[in-house]
Amino acid sequence: QVQLVESGGGLVQPGGSLRLSCAAFGIIFSINDMGWYRQAPGKQREPVARIRSGGSTNYADSVKGRFTISRDNAKNTVYLQMNSLKPEDTAVYYCNTPPSLRSWGQGTQVTVSS
Repeated sequence: QVQLVESGGGLVQPGGSLRLSCAAFGIIFSINDMGWYRQAPGKQREPVARIRSGGSTNYADSVKGRFTISRDNAKNTVYLQMNSLKPEDTAVYYCNTPPSLRSWGQGTQVTVSS
């Protein structure tokens, strides 16, 4: 059974940084693309970043230059380094396996506020 476990969220001031982690269980991690998504209150879930099995990356325009996605295949873990955080980055962040999405994990809350 596939399980995605996100962690690393928290409360941070504008301009601050956080590093999110997502551990994946029940999949052959190294052959899967991995992605980060977020859902802000009252909004639909949206893609944030994607890293392919070969290592290439894509980012939403809103986070380009501020967020970096990476992966450690030995640890079955994908990371999201978030710098220069803005209040509009406040959301619950999730990981998944695009393009064939699995059941969502519990997510990790990121709140950017002074």
